[in-house]
Amino acid sequence: MAEQKPKPLKDEKGSEKVRAEQRRILTFDGILEAILDFPTKRVAVAVAQDPTVLDAVIEAREKGVAEYILVGVRDEILRIADDMKKDVPPETIINVQDPIAAANEAVRQVHDGYADVLMKGYIHTDDFLRAVLDKDTGLRTRAVMSHVFIWESTSFGRLIFVTDGAMNIAPSLELKADIILNATHLARMFGLVKPRVALLAAVEVVNPKMPATVEAAALAGMCYRNQFSMPCLIDGPFALDNAINEEAAAHKKIGGYVAGKADILVVPSIEAGNMLAKSFAFLGCGDTVGVLVGAKRPVVLTSRADSPRSKFFSIATAVLMSGFERDLRLKIGKVHY
Repeated sequence: MAEQKPKPLKDEKGSEKVRAEQRRILTFDGILEAILDFPTKRVAVAVAQDPTVLDAVIEAREKGVAEYILVGVRDEILRIADDMKKDVPPETIINVQDPIAAANEAVRQVHDGYADVLMKGYIHTDDFLRAVLDKDTGLRTRAVMSHVFIWESTSFGRLIFVTDGAMNIAPSLELKADIILNATHLARMFGLVKPRVALLAAVEVVNPKMPATVEAAALAGMCYRNQFSMPCLIDGPFALDNAINEEAAAHKKIGGYVAGKADILVVPSIEAGNMLAKSFAFLGCGDTVGVLVGAKRPVVLTSRADSPRSKFFSIATAVLMSGFERDLRLKIGKVHY
C-alpha cells in the first residue's frame, strides 16, 4: 500500500496552512503531538551497538515514532539489548564489523530509500559526516549542510535553537547566512513564523578587531535590507546574556526585537557552539536535540554521551523534518545578493 500523506490542516476559512504554523512547539513533548498523525518513518543507525542509542530507537518504535535498521556488530547489539531486557528482532540488524563501513551502509540505506532518517550511533562525528558527505553515495544536496542543537528550557518556557556547533568549523559571513537560513527553516517547522535570530560574540558592540562582531552587524544589515528569503528578525552582535535574557538586555540598554528574546543563537565558530550546547546539557542538566539540516534526508547527530531522552527526541525531530520536507515540499531559501 502506498504511503499515506497527512492531510494539511485548514483555518476557519478553509485555506490550507503549513502544518508547523498551526501551533508553536514549546517543549519536546510537543514534538510528539505534532507528528501524531505522521506516517511511521524508518531510521537507519550507524554503529548501533550502544545502550543509549538502543534505548532511544526502541522507545521510538514502541511509541510509533519510527521503525529502525541497526547497522553494526550484531552480537554486541543483541548482547546489549539482552542486558537491557529489551527485544531487538534480528532481522532489523545489518551485521557490519567496521565502524566506517557501518556508517557507509547506514547512509546507503537512506540514500537508496530503505530508510527515511539517518542517525549517528557510537562513532566519531568526523567519520560519520565523511559518509554523509560522500559525493556518490552520500546525502548531499545543493543546500549547505549545518547542525542545529535545540534546548528545552523550562526557565525560558520555550525551545532555543543553537547553530552551528558540530559541522562548520569557522564559517565565513556567506556561510553564516546559509546557516541562518537552515536554522530558520527548522524553526518554522516548530511554529516560529518569524524567528528571532541573535548572532553571538564576546561583546555586544562592533569591534573591528573582533571579526565575529563585524560579521554579525553585516548579517543584521542584510536582514534589514530584505536579503533573506526566509522571514526572520536578525540582530547582533550580542553577548549570550543579552541575547536570551530581557533583564540583561535592558540593563545594558540594548533594544530591538531580538534582544533578550532570541529563538536562534548563531555562534561564531564550532568550538563556541559545541561548548555552549554541552554546557547546557552537562552543567545546566538540560536535554538537547541534535539534527543536521540541509541533507537529502533528515540526519540525527547527537553526542555519544547524550542521554537516551535527547536521542529519542532527536529522532522525533527528524520525523517532523521528514514530514515537513517531503509532504509539504518546502525548500530551504537562498540569500539574494
